[in-house]
Amino acid sequence: MATPGQWIAGARPRTLPNAVVPVMVGTGVAVGDGGFVWWRAVLALLVALSLQIGVNYANDYSDGIRGTDDQRVGPMRLVGSRAATPRQVLTAALGCFAVAAVLGLVLVVVTRAWWILLVGVACIGAAWFYTGGKRPYGYRGLGELAVFVFFGVVPVMGTAYVQTEQLSWTAFLASIPVGLLSCSMLVVNNLRDVQTDSTSGKRTLAVRLGAERTRALYVSCQVVPFVVALAMIAVTPWAALAALAAPLAVTPIRTVLGKAVGPALIAVLQQTGKLQMAYGLLFAVGLAITL
Repeated sequence: MATPGQWIAGARPRTLPNAVVPVMVGTGVAVGDGGFVWWRAVLALLVALSLQIGVNYANDYSDGIRGTDDQRVGPMRLVGSRAATPRQVLTAALGCFAVAAVLGLVLVVVTRAWWILLVGVACIGAAWFYTGGKRPYGYRGLGELAVFVFFGVVPVMGTAYVQTEQLSWTAFLASIPVGLLSCSMLVVNNLRDVQTDSTSGKRTLAVRLGAERTRALYVSCQVVPFVVALAMIAVTPWAALAALAAPLAVTPIRTVLGKAVGPALIAVLQQTGKLQMAYGLLFAVGLAITL
């Protein structure tokens, strides 16, 4: 039986900025548009967190039963380490998806935007089929694209919409750097696991590109968000506040370009998460200021 600490580790806390940052930025857009509704923002955050933890448990379950987690370089996995049974982890994943669905339904009802139901179904489907099903798209190099959409475009625009009840170009533009920073987390994760994934037949984008091109992709995902933030000065000059987070990108970029491999990249995940949070907070504040 897994301990509470192991369940927390299995939820992969270092990936939670992927859920928090899009909601912060989407809320910043809503504040700037004069449509901030605090309790809707809180519900959006709970939906995002539930989906993120759910996809982590679903990934743990699917990789565990396939045996691709048997030789891990990174943090422990519940099924792969035999700390929990596949059924227990599957139940945890489905429970998280259920929580996200219920809370999301509340937002659908209050906004009367029933098309959001389709978005919610797509989010849960993307979470499950990343490594689940007979042909998981995460094994075919499509994980980064899905992360950009479902941890960038969708949550930023969705968070802004459920508060302002309107879609905006500002929210879309703001979602681009958020999606890229979320991608950078997956890119460095897959770079760390490139050897074991290749051996187990998991054809991630890192495996397809090779280590050197993957390192270049990581750097691009770190640099382009700052370019976008500066470009969004045209929307609000305060968007440039995000540039203050740039120093936090130096160490992880240096480590990745320094050809670090395996366990040496674990610290980069934590550093990337800190950059995400700092960038997201500063960017959200900048978008919220309308002076």
